[in-house]
Amino acid sequence: MVRNEKGDRRERELVNRLDEAGFAVMRAPASGAATTRELPDVLAGDGDVFYAVEAKSSAGDPIYLTGEEVEALVYFSQNFGARPKIGVRFDREDWYFFHPSDLHVTDGGNYRVKKETALNAGDTIADLRAAGEDDDDADVEGVLQAVAQGVLSVDEAAEMLS
Repeated sequence: MVRNEKGDRRERELVNRLDEAGFAVMRAPASGAATTRELPDVLAGDGDVFYAVEAKSSAGDPIYLTGEEVEALVYFSQNFGARPKIGVRFDREDWYFFHPSDLHVTDGGNYRVKKETALNAGDTIADLRAAGEDDDDADVEGVLQAVAQGVLSVDEAAEMLS
C-alpha cells in the first residue's frame, strides 16, 4: 500500500462518520506534505461547536505525534476559532478524540496515545456532538493544562478563553 493511502482512507472514513453524526465537515486536502502551511486533517462543526482534527491511525500500539504537529494544530485552532482535537483510530476500533493537553508527553517532547488509553479515556463522536450542548468548563481546563505543559503561552490561553 502506498505510504499515505491508508491514512487518506482513514481521513475520508472520519469525514463520513462525522457527516453521519450531523457535522458539516471537510477534509483539508492541503494537509501534510502538500503545503508548507500547517493545516489540520479535518474541520468539523455543527453551528455550536467547531473542531480542527489531526487524524492518526495505526495497526499497532501506540500512536505518536510530533510536538510540531500538536503545536501547529493548537495554533491553527486558536486562529480559526475551533477546538483542537487529536483523532486516533486503531485497527478494528472506532475513532477516539483527545484535547492535546490530555495526551502523554514523552521526554523528547512528542505526544503518545496508547490503544488502552483511547478505549478507556477517549471521547467518541457522540461526545463531540454533546460538547456543543454542554458548557465550556472542560475547554477551560484543557487550555489551562496546555499552558502548564508549555503547549500554549499565557497570552494565547487568555485569547482562546476570551
